[in-house]
Amino acid sequence: MSTSCIHYQNVSKSYADKTILEGLTLSIPANITTAIVGESGSGKSTLLQMANGLVIPERGQVAVFGSTISRANVTRTRLTIGYSVQGAGLFPHLTIYDNITLMARLQKWPIDDIQSRYHYLLTLLELDKDLSERFPYSLSGGQQQRVSLCRAMMLKPPLLLLDEPFSALDPVTRDTIHQEFLKLQQAETRSMVLVTHDMGEAIKLAQQIIVLHDGKVEQQGSVAEIQDHPASEYVETLFRLGGQ
Repeated sequence: MSTSCIHYQNVSKSYADKTILEGLTLSIPANITTAIVGESGSGKSTLLQMANGLVIPERGQVAVFGSTISRANVTRTRLTIGYSVQGAGLFPHLTIYDNITLMARLQKWPIDDIQSRYHYLLTLLELDKDLSERFPYSLSGGQQQRVSLCRAMMLKPPLLLLDEPFSALDPVTRDTIHQEFLKLQQAETRSMVLVTHDMGEAIKLAQQIIVLHDGKVEQQGSVAEIQDHPASEYVETLFRLGGQ
């Protein structure tokens, strides 16, 4: 059995009078890309935010690489996690260089290491170095999302969390970014968790899929397993629509 990068043990979370997760136990395997698929409100983003310590479960525990997240270690845990969200989430007042290298500078990396890592990531994600002194507003949506991925990757984190990072892009740009993401998987193997409502995107980018429905795991398995043996009509419908 493979080790897990994230383990949720009996976690529950509600917002106002709506229960999002209730007693959920789930392990996400390490060193592959796992896609969490489901409709809006199914609990996908809540799971990701729990792994990053942004949301605290009302009951239960979340562990990242075997270490339970607590108030005492949440800052240290976040340094092992890259995080990229829909709309890029870049700091508008910082240049592209400053956005990407911010955490490395805060961690007091040597300047040569910062420059080396920065230029490596620009090349990997096919970003022109001439963009370095520009600000996010002057970049296209696709360029901004590439910058967001560079920033998430800057500290060489063993875990990368991606919360619907490509959903705001037009279809042509999204397809191009998908190709960059697949190249990223090959260049730097790590644990990646991708939240998406698009089963087609999950099929294309992930090795394992978790289907979430009303805060419960409807099915977890490889693309082939879910395709050949859907656990419910809901999963079968999602897969059929995504495979079109």
